[in-house]
Amino acid sequence: MRFDVLTLFPTMFEAVLCDSIIGRAQNSGILEFNFIQIRDFSTDKHRRVDDYPYGGGAGMLMTPQPIYDAYMSIVGELDYKPLTIYMSPQGKVFSQSVAADLSKYEHIVILCGHYEGVDQRILDEIIDMELSIGDFVLTGGEIPAMAVIDTVCRLVDGVLASEDAYSSESHYDGLLEYPQYTRPPEFMGRGVPDVLISGHHANIEKWKREQSLINTFTKRPDLLDGKVLNDSDAKFIELLKNNNDF
Repeated sequence: MRFDVLTLFPTMFEAVLCDSIIGRAQNSGILEFNFIQIRDFSTDKHRRVDDYPYGGGAGMLMTPQPIYDAYMSIVGELDYKPLTIYMSPQGKVFSQSVAADLSKYEHIVILCGHYEGVDQRILDEIIDMELSIGDFVLTGGEIPAMAVIDTVCRLVDGVLASEDAYSSESHYDGLLEYPQYTRPPEFMGRGVPDVLISGHHANIEKWKREQSLINTFTKRPDLLDGKVLNDSDAKFIELLKNNNDF
């Protein structure tokens, strides 16, 4: 899977995405990253990429020419249009299900805005989708883009050891993950739940599912709104609702 990122700060991506699991997947050829410095395509003698917005307003706006030329350096020789995303607080809110959809693409381009954003005409010309990582505003699109890339890449075949590495995680099936434990068997007077060391696989799986439902019910009950549950899960949720401890 290939990602091309249009940004004013390419070294930010190199520091984050070229190490650990994602870095190893890149080294093995499963992933390809290209971080394109938009400023390199400015025709201004001072390499400026921003200007004052028409109609007034605070701050500066990224101009369309450097962005367009940077984009064309990617797609000019292609016989297809890669999915092109703009990281924006006005975009669709990113989620695990969106990440799963994006992981099916072979080539994605991400534009990172800065200052007060970018000229609308470049959005109209090249952007297929606007994405947001939440209802708040950052100084630029770089950190949101890293979050999107990391989340999507983990779902690409071969990046993690197996599908099991992510299929039981929080949000994969709309629920939060169950609590997990490792050695030592006792820490600060707290032990590991007996069921996890019982060797009874059916009971362990039942415990994991119930704990996942408890975590979701107590921490993010909004995730259960409208969610279709099987009979067993639905009955367990009803027990939780009737239990004063929750």
